[in-house]
Amino acid sequence: MPKYIRTLTIIYDTEISNKEIPLFRGAVLKSLGDKANVLYHNHTGDDTFRYSYPLIQYKRLNGKAAIVCVEEGADVIGQFLTNAFGKLKLGEREVTCNVQRVKPAKILVQSWQHLFPYHLHGWLPLNRRNYQFYIKADNAEDRKVLLTNILIGNLLSMLKGLGICLENQLLVELTKLSDSYIIYNKGIALMAFNVDFKCNLSIPNYLGIGKNASIGYGVVHQKYEDKEKAQEDGKL
Repeated sequence: MPKYIRTLTIIYDTEISNKEIPLFRGAVLKSLGDKANVLYHNHTGDDTFRYSYPLIQYKRLNGKAAIVCVEEGADVIGQFLTNAFGKLKLGEREVTCNVQRVKPAKILVQSWQHLFPYHLHGWLPLNRRNYQFYIKADNAEDRKVLLTNILIGNLLSMLKGLGICLENQLLVELTKLSDSYIIYNKGIALMAFNVDFKCNLSIPNYLGIGKNASIGYGVVHQKYEDKEKAQEDGKL
């Protein structure tokens, strides 16, 4: 069934690099100590994890540190906001984080009769298994089909984690695929992509899609032809 999804996007005035997003997450957790709600880190105990869609996601939006809270994540983010005193340490760099913008939103997530255009940045579609299929694909069209199927799987996984079951088939069309580039996470090289796609699903802006969604990878936002609408939603 379709469902209204609540999001709360908090953008700070602090500029960070993509490499500093995990450090930003670590600094938030350090500020909360042992009292941090499980949604901040998804660890449920020693070497055990909350294997579900992350409801608190750490991002870099327009060059600034940001936190995107989804559903229950928006309910518990006050724990950090009331305990944070502005200063955080990102590795060796101490920064002062002041809230620049807070954007609450509520969107009906469901399938529609038409397709919406989206951009997906820093998407990590390939694991060890499907990487082999990707590099052995005979041509660009076969690779595109593989990536399309992976994206469909990522979107369905997100929907499952949010408790949403579509009434109609999910339709996805990759419209633009950038050259892949390598990023490193915990010393492991991963192949990342920036893609444009269309699908018949309404997706809240800034949600993470796919692997490492909680630390700034696979950030999705709707594409706009109207510049004024894009500015209203904070895209320009």
